[in-house]
Amino acid sequence: MTPRSFGHRLVAAVDAHGPLCVGIDPHPGLLAAWGLADDAAGLERFAMTALEALAGYVAVVKPQSAFFERHGSAGIAVLERLLAATAGTSTLSLLDVKRGDIGSTMDGYADAYLRVGAPLGADAVTLSPYLGLGSLAPALRAAAEAGRGVFVLARTSNPEGAEVQLADRDGRSVAQVVVDGVAGLNAGTTPLGDVGVVVGATADHGLALGGLNGAVLAPGVGAQGAAPGDVAARFAGVCGLVLPTASRSVLRAGPDPAAVRAAAQALRDEVHRAQLATGPSGGGWSCRDSGKARGARPRKPLVDPS
Repeated sequence: MTPRSFGHRLVAAVDAHGPLCVGIDPHPGLLAAWGLADDAAGLERFAMTALEALAGYVAVVKPQSAFFERHGSAGIAVLERLLAATAGTSTLSLLDVKRGDIGSTMDGYADAYLRVGAPLGADAVTLSPYLGLGSLAPALRAAAEAGRGVFVLARTSNPEGAEVQLADRDGRSVAQVVVDGVAGLNAGTTPLGDVGVVVGATADHGLALGGLNGAVLAPGVGAQGAAPGDVAARFAGVCGLVLPTASRSVLRAGPDPAAVRAAAQALRDEVHRAQLATGPSGGGWSCRDSGKARGARPRKPLVDPS
């Protein structure tokens, strides 16, 4: 049986839980703040507590692979268990690995993260397009076959990114070339394409996103300085879904799972209010290119699971 597409599953998760994505980033400083050792045992306690707090309350959790990899094979094993545990919930996993390569090497990454039965299988992963968008073809094929998705780096929130991402190519920035390429991959897909882009929320991006028909991962909310109102305003022209993304501003409420959950709920509700205040296209689920939202439906009040 053909698996349900990532676009379908993402829309369902956002309808159920709102659009917030929360990073699970076991930074050494956060481990210490939670009273945990900076070792594999502390890593696992942190990751599973975060999942306990967030699963069923936010649409997406985003483990940062680097903070697991720094613990070697033991850390990778923790990540594998975290992804498997997330798969049993109504919250989707987005593994932040930012992989990018060519040919058989990209096939190897697809085997690791995206194919059916992948040992580090996630609902979606982040990819780098700077060896050419076409170099991602093995990952895109594997994701489509397994009902998974990818998010391609376009305009990241770090200041250093501007040197490359805003370079001009025939009147378009490199970032816009990436966005346009992703829009082509998503063309004609309903209710939402399986390929998203990463566009930082901390500054005006200057991108034309009206034809994307995919999701925008918008990191930088909270500790990095972007407020929910900023996200709603900066992404008002998006055709697709915007996933405002926070990590430290939610996780620093730990180690009590209830406190982490409350912080996530408060931010999620603030995001929801900002979207409503900005209008139906305020960084929510919208397509404006046809004059009305394609496949959109009225936003239901968010109801937490009991």
